Amino acid sequence: MISRLAIANRGEIARRITRTAASMGIETVAMFSDTDAGSPHVRESDVAVRLAGRGASETYLNVDAVVAAALRSRADALHPGYGFLSENAELARAVIAAGLTWVGPTPEVIAAMGDKLAAKSAMAAAGVPTLPTWEADDPSVEFPVLVKAAAGGGGKGMRVVRDRSELAGALEAAAREAGAAFGDPTVFLERLVQRARHIEVQILADSHGNFVHLFERECSLQRRHQKIVEESPSSAVDSELRRALGDAALRGARAVGYLGAGTVEFVLEGDGSFWFLEVNTRIQVEHPVTEAVTGVDLVREQLLVAAGEPLSVRQEDLSIRGHAIEARLYAEDPANDFLPCTGALVDFSVPARPQLRWESGVEQGSVVGIDFDPMLAKVISHAPSRPEAAAALALGLSRARVRGVVTNRDFLVAALRSKEFLRAETTTDFVDSAGVPRLRDVSDAEVAVAAAAACLAARHVRRSTAGVLGAVPGGWRNSVMPPERASYRHRGASVDVSYHFGRDGSATFVVNGSTLELSDVDVSAAPPGLEVTASGAGGDVHRLHVAESAGKVWVQSVEGDVELEIVERFAVAGSPNPEGALVSPMPGRVVRVSVASGDAVEAGAELVVIEAMKMEHKLNAPTSGRVTQVLVGGGDQVAAGQLLVVVEVAHRPAGGEPEGRR
Repeated sequence: MISRLAIANRGEIARRITRTAASMGIETVAMFSDTDAGSPHVRESDVAVRLAGRGASETYLNVDAVVAAALRSRADALHPGYGFLSENAELARAVIAAGLTWVGPTPEVIAAMGDKLAAKSAMAAAGVPTLPTWEADDPSVEFPVLVKAAAGGGGKGMRVVRDRSELAGALEAAAREAGAAFGDPTVFLERLVQRARHIEVQILADSHGNFVHLFERECSLQRRHQKIVEESPSSAVDSELRRALGDAALRGARAVGYLGAGTVEFVLEGDGSFWFLEVNTRIQVEHPVTEAVTGVDLVREQLLVAAGEPLSVRQEDLSIRGHAIEARLYAEDPANDFLPCTGALVDFSVPARPQLRWESGVEQGSVVGIDFDPMLAKVISHAPSRPEAAAALALGLSRARVRGVVTNRDFLVAALRSKEFLRAETTTDFVDSAGVPRLRDVSDAEVAVAAAAACLAARHVRRSTAGVLGAVPGGWRNSVMPPERASYRHRGASVDVSYHFGRDGSATFVVNGSTLELSDVDVSAAPPGLEVTASGAGGDVHRLHVAESAGKVWVQSVEGDVELEIVERFAVAGSPNPEGALVSPMPGRVVRVSVASGDAVEAGAELVVIEAMKMEHKLNAPTSGRVTQVLVGGGDQVAAGQLLVVVEVAHRPAGGEPEGRR
């Protein structure tokens, strides 16, 4: 058996592996970059070893550093988790050569399945259905197609191309992104299946000749070809199709001599036809939904197989119990095309009810930077039925407190509660076609209550820290005093508040001209903030949690969070960006600057390409006109909000051409 396990990964997967290993009596070794030195997975391990550096390339993607750290820790086995080097045959060979046990398939299988073109050939030879594939310069290409990285996955190095005129640019961008993410820029073209479902089958295999599948997961809800909601079982799969998918997955696994845990991924068309996509030679982010419905600990099975033991389950023992759904909570802005966001987590608190499985690598105080994937947590519900699982997951997410960074939480809640999701209309175009709002609608009344709660919390802090007269009840004065005032901004709009207290403890607020009466006001500590309760004019009780940090206030009610920006009474106005300014929507690295000063550009034309968290993002001209300033160059690191390019707006005089084009 394995006695000490090194985990060459970070965050929630490192914590997840540690938990199962400890239950099996196995000590764990956490590896950490300098960025992750204070992370929970480091504290929770028995031994922690440093990978010198901050970024992925010098730490978790450095084969020599990872193997050296494992040997230094006196581990006898290494688990790669997912992402990073988990599907890297070079690491597997190096681990085995160092005399350590590798938790995963053989290096030969990893290499074969890591090349998507080779994997398709192997599956086709085993009788598994595959989609048509073309080389980039093949004149017989049938559009639309998907440009895919031969060596990767996770949406990186992937582009949809609907017309040949778009092909050259898509190939260039996909190859560059694939090279940065996987070290191999090879890409190919595959028929795009539209309005498809993404279905994957979990497999397990041991060295004793035992193979099982643990049914299917549906992972169709995606943005930028990356999954955000996964579930098991799929509503689109009946017992006959389930059997066919499982048989195809095992046929392919046997053909390549698979070992350990893996996933065979398929694309499912509306007529029930399914086609092989790829084999992931590792544990998947979404593996908890399979664990929930089957009761099988997949990490435990991985460790048993690595130790030479047989699987603890047989195919005839497996069945599906209930329904499980997982949502990935990301630090990203759905309203800004789901671009990643950074910042420090002022609050990260999960609710006690409903009881969900929270898998997270962060905590209050954690900093979300640009070095790694912005996933904060994956949240899993399990219930007797799909509607119950969706409802519980939505409620748990809405009750969680996640403050300090912009997240996709409200979008996830809206998606899970949408009629399209509840009708299981979950094809891969769901995010674009279902019309789920990317920003929660906040009413004026909700903003007013939030602003009042923010004022009550701020007043409580002032009075509790007052040097004199702090215990005097509010409203007691020996003269008539003007109301207290505060100003906030909510989504760019001003929120002006004036308020005063009566001698009975009641409070009257005027928010943007509307009056709000509150009574029975109580403010108490609820770290890292305050809980404010008060009765409205009709006797309804408002119960809110308020947290403040760095000039912002977050007020959470049953409807969700309202973020307010504090407007200082005597703030000095900064210099606004000029009209036609292009600013970076996120921190990152400039990959390419596509224009020079003096160039004429059309609105929407590409100006700059930014790489953040291993994904490229095109930034386009905000208006038509002439470029007057280019303030960055290729390779520059930029901050969120940094001015990159200025385009002088082309104003059109009456009856003439735009001024910038005469």
